[in-house]
Amino acid sequence: MNKSSTRFLSLDVFRGMTICFMIIVNTPGSGAAAFSPLEHAAWHGFTPTDLVFPSFLFAVGNAMSFSMKRYQEMGNAAVLGKIFKRTLLIFLIGYLMYWFPFFNFNNGHISLSPISHTRIMGVLQRIALCYCFASLMIHFLSKQSVFILSALFLIGYWIILLVFGNPNDPLSITGNAGIFLDKYILGDNHMYHGEKIAFDPEGILSTLPAIVNVVIGYYAGKFIQQKGKGYDTIAKMLLMGCLFIFLALCWNMVFPINKKLWTSSFVLVTTGLDLVILSFLVYALEINNWNKWNWTRFFTILGKNPLPIYVLSEILIIFFWMINIKPGVSLFDGINTSFYQVIAPGAIGSLLFAVSYMLICWCVGWILDKKKIYIRV
Repeated sequence: MNKSSTRFLSLDVFRGMTICFMIIVNTPGSGAAAFSPLEHAAWHGFTPTDLVFPSFLFAVGNAMSFSMKRYQEMGNAAVLGKIFKRTLLIFLIGYLMYWFPFFNFNNGHISLSPISHTRIMGVLQRIALCYCFASLMIHFLSKQSVFILSALFLIGYWIILLVFGNPNDPLSITGNAGIFLDKYILGDNHMYHGEKIAFDPEGILSTLPAIVNVVIGYYAGKFIQQKGKGYDTIAKMLLMGCLFIFLALCWNMVFPINKKLWTSSFVLVTTGLDLVILSFLVYALEINNWNKWNWTRFFTILGKNPLPIYVLSEILIIFFWMINIKPGVSLFDGINTSFYQVIAPGAIGSLLFAVSYMLICWCVGWILDKKKIYIRV
């Protein structure tokens, strides 16, 4: 295979698959519980859904393995400007997305949504911070130094949780060091309340180990570019992925796999699985060309505009909740109870709505691709 090729279908498909699954798990239908594999683990443990967000970070690292080449030809001031500008834009988009729709509508009265109750951290904010720190590490440090620092992040995070958490249960949802730090710096009103309390799964402290997901994604993409699309490449990636999974399972006995805490064992198991999945995609698409009916185009359309499609999926569903088709019934609930839960009651109906909603977002991506519009930050 030509090692000089700059495009890798497997990486594009991996990114598109991640966006596709992310939309499905983020927008289940109402009226019934989703299938358990499509829900996050309640606390300690792991489900397929828990793999989605770390895979997105891994894909960010993959993309960096291409873009960082240009940084080598630039001065440090220009590199820092690009990194900080991109970080700020992605973080701001994430913040505005949580503030949206910016206004409250109550009994015909319109008032500005209070900034004092807007969530500060979140999915895009974590992506921005992880991208920033990973980029700075990779650009300014040697490869060996990046590996050592990544290991220190994982081990140091474990130590911080044990030392500064509640002595009785330092890994509990209310007793971990992360929630203490977020409450002190951000305050309850600027945190996520989906767990019935002020607790942010994308908090400040847990961003530290998440940086490693991006770093490993970067070096995986770099490895494929340097070694080419051959059996030796996928064999080494597969072995490394299995090693990470084995280490994660061993570490899990003392530091449980936990997505909401983003534990170090969680980082290893997710990057291990990502390496295994990417190895299969390289084998299937780059070596054996299993793309007879061009099925990969479905995923590459999503992968070409990941940020706008993700933001669209988060914003559009808000309109579904805001629009009332009759008093007390939103468009979102109306569609599910009157259609999806009628044709397929229970979890199947919930899944059908999620897939349908993902296809709506995909159609927007198809239009953008057809018009050659690719929105980058």
